[in-house]
Amino acid sequence: MKNYLLLFSFLLILLGCKNDIDTIIKEDNLNSVQNEFAIIIHGGAGTILKKNMSDEKEAAYKAKLEEAIKVGHTILKNGGTSAEAVMKTIQVMEESPLFNAGKGAVFTHEETNELDASFMDGKTLNAGAVAGVTNVKSPIELAIKVMTDSDHVMLSGKGASVFAKEKGLEIVDPSYFYTERRFKSLQRIKNRNKTELDHDDKKAAFYDADIKNAKFGTVGCVALDKNGNIAAGTSTGGMTNKRWGRIGDAPIIGSGTYANNLTCGVSSTGWGEYFIRSQVAYDISAQMEYQQKTLKEATKDVIQNKLTKLGGTGGVVALDKKGNMSFEFNTAGMYRASMDEKGNLVVKIYKE
Repeated sequence: MKNYLLLFSFLLILLGCKNDIDTIIKEDNLNSVQNEFAIIIHGGAGTILKKNMSDEKEAAYKAKLEEAIKVGHTILKNGGTSAEAVMKTIQVMEESPLFNAGKGAVFTHEETNELDASFMDGKTLNAGAVAGVTNVKSPIELAIKVMTDSDHVMLSGKGASVFAKEKGLEIVDPSYFYTERRFKSLQRIKNRNKTELDHDDKKAAFYDADIKNAKFGTVGCVALDKNGNIAAGTSTGGMTNKRWGRIGDAPIIGSGTYANNLTCGVSSTGWGEYFIRSQVAYDISAQMEYQQKTLKEATKDVIQNKLTKLGGTGGVVALDKKGNMSFEFNTAGMYRASMDEKGNLVVKIYKE
């Protein structure tokens, strides 16, 4: 009788273990549900408040974000590469005067437009970037061309323009990038003449609120294609009234852009000096790789904790190898949108 009881108890234990194993498998399967493809974008982060936005302007931003992301989503849905999706999506925003990239780029102190962009391929960890470009219509296309058609990662200024011409990219007159709204913003800042460095506490911080708190309209995109490859890209006109050939985080791999198929892809927007010092984009990937954090945990820690403590403002859009997506920002708003494999579209502006 005692033997039967022992056997019965043993069977119960085995059955319980099986149930536990089945539960673990089910939970693991739920956690590994993957979007076959997905795409996420931003159009800048900053002091974006509902009270300061007209209905017409809000509708215009949302319409352009939707237009841009649908271009990339269609490419991915049809089996296209994440690289193509990122480039074509960003180009829609580069050609819109709404954003601080391409056509809508802000002006430097010298009243010129100097454009920066970067791209990274998560499969190969190859990357390309350009800085201080003044006459290339699509900086993101040029950044990709640097990656694919040169031995370098970053080109700048006149050299980048020469390379673009040699590779047959569209060259435009610098006046193409002029918009009245951006030019007037520069004049207001210059007239107040408050764009000066704080030498007392050695911080590279601008006093002028129009610079510190303005909408940083940098654009960016991260995409995951059906082959499991992640790509990320970022394009910007930089900071209004910038001087001395200033370059922000957008063209710097690891700061403004990063992609790794093992972890995630990231595109940043915000106060570039702080994103450079924090290596924001790479830090998110590193936390996932070395600390096994989820995408949401990593983006939240980097933006809400590390960047905020340093004094930086801005945000990121990020997407991991399973197609999970994250918007994370410490500002009042961020122009942003996402689409998954089912076509579920999210378009937002304000903090919610």
